[in-house]
Amino acid sequence: MMRNAAIVGGAFVASRLLGLVRENLIAREFGAGPVLDAYVAAFRIPDLLFLVIMAGSFGAAFIPVFSGFLARDRDELAWGLASAVLTISAITTVVLAGVTFLLADVLSEQLLMRGADPTAQALCADLMRILVLSPILLGLGIAAKGILEAQERFLLPALAPLVYNLAIVYAAAFLTDDYGVKGLAYGVIAGAFVHAAIQVPGLLRSRMRFVPTLARDTPGLARVGRLLLPRVIGQAAFQINFIVVTFFDTGQGAGVVSAFNFAWQLLMLPHGVIALSISTVVFPSLARLYQQGDGLGFRRTFSRALRPLLFLSLPSAVIIFAFRVSIVQVLLENGAFDAEDVRVTANALAFFAVGLIAYAVVEVLTRVFYGMNDTRTPVIAGVATIGLNILLCALLVDRFDAAGLALSLSLTTTIEGVILLAVLIYRLGGFVTDFGDWLFRALLPTAAMAMVCAVLSEPLADVTAGTEAPFIIQLAMLGFALTLAGGTYLGVSLFTNLEEPVELIGKVLGSLEGVGSRVTSRIPRR
Repeated sequence: MMRNAAIVGGAFVASRLLGLVRENLIAREFGAGPVLDAYVAAFRIPDLLFLVIMAGSFGAAFIPVFSGFLARDRDELAWGLASAVLTISAITTVVLAGVTFLLADVLSEQLLMRGADPTAQALCADLMRILVLSPILLGLGIAAKGILEAQERFLLPALAPLVYNLAIVYAAAFLTDDYGVKGLAYGVIAGAFVHAAIQVPGLLRSRMRFVPTLARDTPGLARVGRLLLPRVIGQAAFQINFIVVTFFDTGQGAGVVSAFNFAWQLLMLPHGVIALSISTVVFPSLARLYQQGDGLGFRRTFSRALRPLLFLSLPSAVIIFAFRVSIVQVLLENGAFDAEDVRVTANALAFFAVGLIAYAVVEVLTRVFYGMNDTRTPVIAGVATIGLNILLCALLVDRFDAAGLALSLSLTTTIEGVILLAVLIYRLGGFVTDFGDWLFRALLPTAAMAMVCAVLSEPLADVTAGTEAPFIIQLAMLGFALTLAGGTYLGVSLFTNLEEPVELIGKVLGSLEGVGSRVTSRIPRR
């Protein structure tokens, strides 16, 4: 599991770094303004279709049933189920994408860009008509991802987001001069295509047998449907929260939607590397242990997954909060992205940082419940927070603009995490006995690192402000501050006898030794 997590995590790192390059290019070209607001808003409905239908169908609802057939050597039933789910979900996505294409003007004017000028509203509608292809193509990719991950094949699914981002980076660098912001949309469509195509060899090696079918009596389909309905509602709740945020954002003036989105994308770097990689790898194991009735193994696997999650999320949240201004300045401030854009984005990033641990924990907890074939509990918790999010957005947006909306999402996600954790502890009978002691020892290095960050944050922001210092100097000083803070955290963690830094160092040294051995073995011997 740790090896697979390293594969997924490494690919996430590469993909998120490309994502930073993408965001830098986009910020330089468009800044946080009305054109980029239209581009970000145009994603909301296509993303809703993708997350609700395709991602929902081939995620938690599909993997337990599909992997259960494979575990019992019922390959024919497994591939029959995959064919039925893919056929139904693909047809549904195409139909709803067509409806979105026809209603793009209404959706833009009345929901996504309300209060914006007619030019921005029209641009949002045009972009939506292009981007509506993405849930179809990305949906095929996510279907391949679900099938491969159910067989514990993680490499190609982990590389798919990498090539997706590469296509958008290319579009941001070379297509925007000729096509403007629509060039970015064309890059998204190209990226969605290669996202699916790169996984085809894995499907062929897994001997996938796809036969289109709408047969309602396909074995396992009814069970997937029962698991899917709550999952669809949960995914819809997640995306509706972002639509709510966009609705309130567009009433605050040009650029607020873009600044909010930039802050969210910056948060996704640590979130993707930490939470998504761990939850992606642990989910098949939890599903298998639950189906085997191994309650003790389930508890141990969950606890062992939670520790590295918290060990990495705690310092990440502190670093992002303390160095938020410098992070935005170094990574985004150039070209059309000015000091005011830095201020709004950094303020939103601060409140996102407050919720980073909650985002990470909810990601894993949701997968834990899905591994237990319980999709209702996460959905109930997620839906319950929508109303609270709407209320908080209405109360906070006028006072704090994008930062208030980020705070609303972080608070509601924290409440969702508390609900899920309380239910899970009740069902499992608690964590392993030493978890409380471990958590206390993890908070000590976090506090030590927070003090170091507090000392470094203002001097660092002075260096990274504006363009007086060369970019390489700004980047080097940010890297130095991150290294010093991370070194403090690691050093105090070793002092408090935490296992995670020892395991991390051991795996790095082991990997280097393995590489050295392979290189040495290839040197010709006389």
